[in-house]
Amino acid sequence: MDIHLSKESEVPLRQQLTEQIVFSITTGQLRTGQQLPSVRALARQLKIHHNTVSEAYQDLVRRAWVTRQRGSRHVVGTNKTSKASDGGENLDDFINAAIRSARDMGYSLQALRDRVYRRLLVQPADHILVVEADAALREIMRVEIHQALGWRVEACSLEELKNKPELTIGAQVTTPDYALADVEPLVPKQRPPVSLTFSTADNSVELVRGLRDPSVISVVSVSELLLKTARSLTSALGRRHEVQEILYLPGDKPDLRAVDIAFCDSLVVSQIRCRRKVQYHLVAPDCLKYLAGTLPVRRTGAKNRSRGDLPTE
Repeated sequence: MDIHLSKESEVPLRQQLTEQIVFSITTGQLRTGQQLPSVRALARQLKIHHNTVSEAYQDLVRRAWVTRQRGSRHVVGTNKTSKASDGGENLDDFINAAIRSARDMGYSLQALRDRVYRRLLVQPADHILVVEADAALREIMRVEIHQALGWRVEACSLEELKNKPELTIGAQVTTPDYALADVEPLVPKQRPPVSLTFSTADNSVELVRGLRDPSVISVVSVSELLLKTARSLTSALGRRHEVQEILYLPGDKPDLRAVDIAFCDSLVVSQIRCRRKVQYHLVAPDCLKYLAGTLPVRRTGAKNRSRGDLPTE
């Protein structure tokens, strides 16, 4: 517990100690259930009278930041936590308390913001952030990563990340390999970005080549870039099959009754009807496995919500 008291300050030592402990709780340095040092141990550490520590602890108990348990043990946050879960307090209440504590301790709001920002940057990731310039492509990646790993996944462009560096707070950033050099300087060094490579289309091409009869092949995607890539790959199949690219927009109902096989990206595969449809996974499986290995183990029961599977843009 990082406590610094000034005997030259106009603020009484008891109040300094009380507010610094509150500040440590609200900024996560002291966690719910953590036991505080004994009165005499903290008094020796800070070189102050044990009555001053005892009065500070009593104040914290009275304000429900700390509870007193058997054996004169003082534990962080039990009552505060139960009130928050009952709706009696919320995140704004904790933030307000931290602001008051910082002011009482003589810190400016700028200093508070900078310290909290630095602390948040080094916290373990609680979600994944996909950085990609093309909106449709990054949405496909976002959905595939969420479906594969079960984590909350957000997405933004490189320009958005430049303008809002706070997007990296709590995020394991991932980006296609071709954008890694631009993204890496914008990400905290403690949690470097993970590069993504895309799956090859070998399996899909071999599936088409294995068709006995001339067929109608469709490639359906929300991404024009993906369709352009598909066009270059299917050109190698020759003229035996008819290949068509369909740009899918939300609400579309393309008529695919005459199509023998439709290759669909991960966003549209559940939205269309076809005699036979094959999902094309954009992100290479090895990349997903590596990305999963960079993530911390989540606590049991932790919630990780994500948006719906279809783009809302």
